[in-house]
Amino acid sequence: MRSNRAKVRAGVSMAATLPMLAGALALGIPAAHAADGPARDTLAGTKPAWATAKADKGAAPDSSQVSARVYLAGRDAAGLAAYAKSVSDPASPSYGKHLSAEQAQARFGATKAQVAAVTSWLESAGLKVTGTTQHYISVTGDVAAAEKAFGTQLHNYAKGSKTYRAPAKAASAPAGLDGAVLTVTGLDNAPHKASSKDQLPPPDAVFKNAGPFSSYYGSNIASTLPDAYGTKIPYAVKGYTGKQLRAAYGAGTYTGKGVRVAITDAYASPTIAFDAATYAKKHGDAAYTTGQLKQVLPKNYTKTEECGAAGWYGEETLDVEAVHAVAPDASITYVGAASCYDDDLLDSLSKIVDNHLADIVSNSWGDIEANQTPDLAAAYDQVFQFGAVEGIGFYFSSGDNGDEVANTGTKQVDTPANSAWVTAVGGTSLAVGKGDKYLWETGWGTEKAVLSADGKSWTGFPGAFTSGAGGGTSRTVAEPYYQKGVVPNALATANNAAGNRVVPDISAIADPNTGFLVGQTQTFPDGSQQYSEYRIGGTSLASPVIAAVQALAQQAGGGKALGFANPSIYSKYGSRVYHDVTDNPTGSGLAVARVDFTNGYDATGGTSTSVRSLGKDSSLSAVKGYDDVTGVGTPANGYVQSFGRH
Repeated sequence: MRSNRAKVRAGVSMAATLPMLAGALALGIPAAHAADGPARDTLAGTKPAWATAKADKGAAPDSSQVSARVYLAGRDAAGLAAYAKSVSDPASPSYGKHLSAEQAQARFGATKAQVAAVTSWLESAGLKVTGTTQHYISVTGDVAAAEKAFGTQLHNYAKGSKTYRAPAKAASAPAGLDGAVLTVTGLDNAPHKASSKDQLPPPDAVFKNAGPFSSYYGSNIASTLPDAYGTKIPYAVKGYTGKQLRAAYGAGTYTGKGVRVAITDAYASPTIAFDAATYAKKHGDAAYTTGQLKQVLPKNYTKTEECGAAGWYGEETLDVEAVHAVAPDASITYVGAASCYDDDLLDSLSKIVDNHLADIVSNSWGDIEANQTPDLAAAYDQVFQFGAVEGIGFYFSSGDNGDEVANTGTKQVDTPANSAWVTAVGGTSLAVGKGDKYLWETGWGTEKAVLSADGKSWTGFPGAFTSGAGGGTSRTVAEPYYQKGVVPNALATANNAAGNRVVPDISAIADPNTGFLVGQTQTFPDGSQQYSEYRIGGTSLASPVIAAVQALAQQAGGGKALGFANPSIYSKYGSRVYHDVTDNPTGSGLAVARVDFTNGYDATGGTSTSVRSLGKDSSLSAVKGYDDVTGVGTPANGYVQSFGRH
């Protein structure tokens, strides 16, 4: 499989990290507002960390245009967070007492009076209201009007090699609004967007694996290639299928029947129905029933070139096929965003919550934490809290660049996986043997060395780091209660003595060298569009696999929604329902051999042979107990059934 596809980023990743959020704001609650002159409430976190005095390039022109979203705090933001916690905690008397979408909105959403008051304030400042939802009011106007409305000055700041606009101090709202405003986004115009978390080739050009392959781990030993770690090594698997993954993670007879899973990405693959049906038929998965796979799509797509729209097609294909392979009777609703920008991705998540389209939501996208701003974090957390109250759990890929140092120069986690209100899914290398027997897993982290010219050794063995499961300690999110007593203190306090959120929570197969076989329509060199299959990996795979396992668990629990599952996941820590994954499960180094087409699709350009060492995730290590590569581990026999015992 190709190495990590270049992520689309604008500007340069900042080494400076965001300020530590107040515990309240980290949970998406408006912090106690400090007085900002007479009768103003500060909207904490609205001045980005990169807007420093040193980077200040002066005032933005008054006539420049601003597009912003003013997010509504609702009638009881503190109550929302409190209920989201209690309804998700197995030790709470309110556990599992979820509200309907209508009940949640009536109890915690913004009132008509709040919407009217916020609208009046914005319009009186000279801003034009362009849209109103139950979550936010969108506005446009010039810089002068925005400065008047939000009580700040907008300046231009250098950010990396580019210049962006941002508030010179935190924005504020009139105190007379009585806390109706959660936050405002869009006052800074640096791009706020995500990339798909994947190891996908561009679907507009065909990609195929060369082989030789193993059909299961160790079935085909590369006897003519040099040793690694003192022994002959197997060729990489052709790609596991549903039967093997179901066996590895203890699916038993459960199929996800009656459970609804949603998937969010940007855009939508035009061939998803054909590809998913073809793949299921070829690999013994149950055929899709009428209406089992649905798409909920926006009216219009935007920023298709900037976001590389075609590059998201394979992401959707992987997510859909992986969920169906592991939970063949679960219904799947794909909710596509209009672009890869946070505003549009947030709209997709809100669509699921507002209409309760599913109980389990898989999300294989994100960005580095340094690119997240506290205003957006608060907006995301509010959606996740509404989801928790309704019994909806969100699962996010933890990332494919390990500690992110090789990618950004700074050790950091990814977002939204860093939110205290989502389940961050890490990754492993998985060995499934003959007869679908689970052999072992390592933390996913790969080092690559190529075959020497004479074919007698591996050049520079074990080689350089290529990719690995994202993980580590957040700099901006406080340690959630459910991690205390499980996450080692050294990890929790790595960036802050009071303790911060550590990622991931749970994990599953992610290494593309022990990956999943996926089928997708791709464009061949002759211009034809043909269905073909290739092996895939990344925490893009781990997230839908865990979402599917959670669908099995929900079925095992009688269909009652699992909701935000982290408190339950951590309450089972240390029990036999998890595989406790380490980097060295066999006592010696582990590696596989790979032969790849140089041109990515056939042998006309030659092939390249390499050795891929497993369990080498940058500075992160999978060790006994909780770790920042695999979290509490991976589901083992008994995990699915354990959710029926609460």
